[in-house]
Amino acid sequence: GSPSRGSRAKDGASRRGTYTQSVPRPADLTPEFSPQAMVVLKARYLHALDGAAKESPEDMVWRVARAVAAPEARYGEDPEAWAERYYRLLASRRFLPNSPTLGNAGRPQGQLSACFVLPIEDTLDAIFDGVKNAARIHGTGGGTGFSFSRLRPANAPLSDGVGPVAFMRVFDAATGAVKQGGVRRGANMGILRVDHPDVREFVRAKDEVGQLTHFNISVAATRAFMEALSACQDFALINPVDQSEVGRLSARDLWDELVRSAWATGDPGLVFIDRINDLAPTPQLGPIESTNPCGELPLLPYESCNLGSVNLAEHLIFSDDDSLPEIDWTSLADTIQLGVRFLDDVIDANTYPLEAIARVTYETRKIGLGVMGWADLLAALQIPYASEAALELATRISAFLLETARETSRQLAAARGPFPAWEGSRWQAEGVPGPLRNSTTTTVAPTGTISILAGCSSGIEPLYALAYQRTALDGKELLRFTHPGFEREARARGCWSETLAAALLEHGDLSGLDPALLATLPDALRATWATAHEIAPEWHVRHQAAWQTSIENAVSKTVNLPSDATPADVDRVYRLAYELGCKGITVYRDGSRQGQVLSHPTSGPACGGPECAEPGLG
Repeated sequence: GSPSRGSRAKDGASRRGTYTQSVPRPADLTPEFSPQAMVVLKARYLHALDGAAKESPEDMVWRVARAVAAPEARYGEDPEAWAERYYRLLASRRFLPNSPTLGNAGRPQGQLSACFVLPIEDTLDAIFDGVKNAARIHGTGGGTGFSFSRLRPANAPLSDGVGPVAFMRVFDAATGAVKQGGVRRGANMGILRVDHPDVREFVRAKDEVGQLTHFNISVAATRAFMEALSACQDFALINPVDQSEVGRLSARDLWDELVRSAWATGDPGLVFIDRINDLAPTPQLGPIESTNPCGELPLLPYESCNLGSVNLAEHLIFSDDDSLPEIDWTSLADTIQLGVRFLDDVIDANTYPLEAIARVTYETRKIGLGVMGWADLLAALQIPYASEAALELATRISAFLLETARETSRQLAAARGPFPAWEGSRWQAEGVPGPLRNSTTTTVAPTGTISILAGCSSGIEPLYALAYQRTALDGKELLRFTHPGFEREARARGCWSETLAAALLEHGDLSGLDPALLATLPDALRATWATAHEIAPEWHVRHQAAWQTSIENAVSKTVNLPSDATPADVDRVYRLAYELGCKGITVYRDGSRQGQVLSHPTSGPACGGPECAEPGLG
């Protein structure tokens, strides 16, 4: 069993007190970070040593490796040996954990999780307890998800309630007052069931600029609603207090309003809540009602999760000749195995902000191992993102990720014991070989910040641009990026020039180049290096669905749309996501949100999706 939070906090403080350079880190491997990554590291992750100079990047990696390896001692393993293995894993940038782990491991605060869901019950005390608990979590670097579906509607009979949206503004204001981990503002996910009487107000909640700026919002679309939409029928609105029907709406009318808001602002997204619960790992513990801020982690009330991502681009074998590289499946398996063990150790190394969170987290031991560098991998293999070959490879890697992660979790359970909720879990009921150490092992996060550290493309997104700028964490400095892989391939094909380099910095991708310059580039190069806005929306959704086939949690994926996209494009994207089995979906139309993080040279400040809201949890 897991120790209590009190003993965990005491043990953790003792362990953290031993993290000094008197225990030398491996001297034969120094992590290499790009100039852009160094800006991020200095702003966010490198802590002061002895009140003076900041850590070096290698100091940071060693600090994290030792802190996370410390729990190995309680299982009879040598923590220093595992710390060295973890150091080599992180220093090679083959795998990186979520931001709170990088920032807090081995530090007095010691809160290592990225994702939390807090319950919101229909009383003032419960609501404001939620505000207080969210502030605690944001102060440690975590993000929070909430379902506001249990709150009575505004102006309900015999009620002094003001409705979910009004209380969301209270949460939003509190979030704005608390910096996440002392570095940045916190991030929230707000979810409301589609059959809540206030759903239309919720759908429009972010239409006005400046509203709910610390929230991503999603409508929890039920199966009944989607069926009513397909049949062009009305659906019932249900008072959550007494489950009575209080009205009916046209499913098509609400859908059109939802689509228009998403086209205009990027919100709301959709969460297919019945599908999530049909596939939930521990249904005996109750229903899932919300997700983390970026949507890839459906979580129980008070559940937390630790994320980490495998950099696929660092798992290629290059030959000495001009042949294409191959995926190094042996190395990939080793990284997955180490990543699962690392994240399981994070659960034990963690200091939790609430006793209830510790209790539920120990019960399920949920982890989320995902991928980043997907677009870089495809480009290196010269596989166009918008191709059946890319989808087939996504399905294959997703299955390999799950198979390897589950086998590792099974081995850990044999040595350390299964997650306590194994009995009665979906996996036991379905005859999954076990028991398992973790109720889930796989997810796909947006990796907005750690992909900069890893020097790779984010999550499973296509390349945003071949050259772009990104607002730094201070909100002032602009970090400029040019994709090195494109330059290497263009040079190999004999078509690189300073004229091409300058044009990329001006336009961001190949589509805007002067026709004469564009004509000098081979068609294969143009297909391989197509960027997000050049790829048809349907391919974005199909990639998400392909990865979801073997992902136990969910997949964070933003369908980036060009500025001239129409509401009809959003309509098709949202419908296709449901038809293909996704658990949720978000869109972002270029230029439709102010104060964003990624910037395309031709459109000014802009970005795509949850990673651009920049909760920084991946």
